[in-house]
Amino acid sequence: MKQDNQFLEVVGLIKQAKTNAYQSVNAELINCYWQVGEYISRRIANATWGDQSVKDLAKYIEKSHPDLKGYNRSGLYRMKQFYETYCDTLIVAPLARQLQKAENQSSKIVTPLVTQLTDIRETMLAKIGWTHHLIIFARAKTAEEREFYIRLCLRERYSKRELDRQISSGLFERVMLGKQQLPAAVKHSHPEMLNTIKSDYILEFLQLPDNHNETDLQKALVAQMKDFVLELGKDFLFVGQEYSLQVGNSDFEIDLLFFHRGLQCLVAFELKAEKFKPEHLGQLNFYLEALDRDVKKEHENPSIGILLCKGHDAEVVKYALNRTLSPALVASYQTQLPDKRILQEKWQQLFEQEEETTK
Repeated sequence: MKQDNQFLEVVGLIKQAKTNAYQSVNAELINCYWQVGEYISRRIANATWGDQSVKDLAKYIEKSHPDLKGYNRSGLYRMKQFYETYCDTLIVAPLARQLQKAENQSSKIVTPLVTQLTDIRETMLAKIGWTHHLIIFARAKTAEEREFYIRLCLRERYSKRELDRQISSGLFERVMLGKQQLPAAVKHSHPEMLNTIKSDYILEFLQLPDNHNETDLQKALVAQMKDFVLELGKDFLFVGQEYSLQVGNSDFEIDLLFFHRGLQCLVAFELKAEKFKPEHLGQLNFYLEALDRDVKKEHENPSIGILLCKGHDAEVVKYALNRTLSPALVASYQTQLPDKRILQEKWQQLFEQEEETTK
């Protein structure tokens, strides 16, 4: 057994080295695409190049260096778009300032353009794959949304399919809306939840009929736990369904219980296949009290409760949560992908309302 553990340590070293090698190669590749894009962008900006020059470059590479793939006309313009999308953002601003300072100090010396290009290998841009970048800057509309998905890819290690699905489900808008609706008690006890909890959960992968009940919902979620954890976030670890609690001489069951690694706390989900009613919170608050008294370990944070309903009236939820000190919140679930345009409009309205109140 001891030798097996030592063998596992060696395998761990090998896997870590492979991961490091992949990350290093990826960083070099992303930096290369950035610098090619920067070179083309700056040549076009100072009118020394035009579209024909880009076409000629693509043909030159194809003819003279057929081993270099991805540098056709459309590929080169994607690299230019990549550079122009992020060149003025905070992600690379410190590097750009350093470069500008270096250029000013050596202004009397004429240096080739290629020596003045930005190196982004140490930025978060170089830590995700090129295909992920193509998806993000093609589909995300604002700098805030793009950075949100880049950071999410780093944290959750999304595949291309998973990233595409999250953008289609309006994850950015749902998290932003969720921030606005997070109860004061939760913000106080778990301020780091601001980028974790959503106002709506999209469960289209369950393929439930419209007339499903809570048992149908629970069984489907457990059967599709991998997809459900993807929707929740990969830091959620599933503890169990119908988790038993004994209080006094009575037995109770929590529909679904998770542990969140980042928040270091238990997360109880109560499922309601109906619209939210204020009385639903009493049951959830009771479960949280029982978890904190009898299940939570000393080093863990207070438990969180999420009441997952088929729908809710935001004003009713606001009233119901206004006087509660319990870290409980109410969220809706949908069994179909939402209209992303509607989510964007809701987020924009909330953003404008917030701007008005701060004036």
